Amino acid sequence: MNTKLVVGNWKMNGDLTANAALAGSLLLAMGTPRCAVAVCAPMPYLAQMQAILANSPVALGAQDVSSHADGAFTGEISGSMLRDFGVRYVIVGHSERRQYHGETDQLVADKVKQALAVGVTPIVCMGETLAQREAGATEEVVRRQLAAVVHGNGHCISEIVLAYEPVWAIGTGKTASPEQAQKVHAVLRAQLRAATDHAAGVKILYGGSMNAGNAAQLLVQSDIDGGLIGGASLKAQEFLAIIAAADAVAASA
Repeated sequence: MNTKLVVGNWKMNGDLTANAALAGSLLLAMGTPRCAVAVCAPMPYLAQMQAILANSPVALGAQDVSSHADGAFTGEISGSMLRDFGVRYVIVGHSERRQYHGETDQLVADKVKQALAVGVTPIVCMGETLAQREAGATEEVVRRQLAAVVHGNGHCISEIVLAYEPVWAIGTGKTASPEQAQKVHAVLRAQLRAATDHAAGVKILYGGSMNAGNAAQLLVQSDIDGGLIGGASLKAQEFLAIIAAADAVAASA
C-alpha cells in the first residue's frame, strides 16, 4: 500500500489555547501531504478542532465511542454525536481503555459496530503486554482480539483501520523493532485475508512509541501502513517529521 495514514492521539492533554497553537503550527507547516493525516482530540474539544481543521488536509478523530446508539448511559458519547462534529475516525479498544476501564474484546467489537453504523471509521487497537510477549503469546493475543471484531462486523470489516500497539511499548520509550512489528502486522494481514477479499485495502498502523527517529524504518515495512502516534503528536515538529517520513516512504514505493 502506498498511501500511509498518520494519526495523532492527544490522549487527555490540551486546552483551548494549547490546541489552537498546536493545530495552527501543524497546518502552517504541513502543506499538502501525500499521506492521510488525522488528530484524535479529547471529547470536549471536538467543536474547537472541527472549526480549526475545516477545509484542511487533517481529518478529525475522537478517542472513544459508546457501544450504544442512544439511551440512559450518562457520560457516554454515541457514534451519531461524533458524526455531528465531523469526526472521521475514532479510536476503539486502546490498551489504556482495556487496562484501566476493563474493556473486553466483545465490548470493543460492539463499539466498532456503532462507529461503522454512522460512517465513522474505527481505528481498532490491539496488542500484547510484556508478560504475554515473553510467554510467546503475542500472535494468540492479537488474533483473538481481531477475531472478536471480525465475528461481530464481518460484513464490513474492510472499512476498519487496525492499529497494532504492543502495550509494553506505549509511552515507555521502548519500540518494537521494525522486524518485530512487521511480523505481527503480517499475522493480522493474513487473518484479514481469511475474512475479506479486500484485506489489502485495510490499513494497519503501528502504535508503539513511533517518533521522528524511528518512523522511517517502521513505515518502510511492507505491512505497516502508518502510525498511531501518542506523545510525539503533541509536538508539532515531531509530528511533522513523522508525516514527512510517511510521505518519503510513499514517494519511493
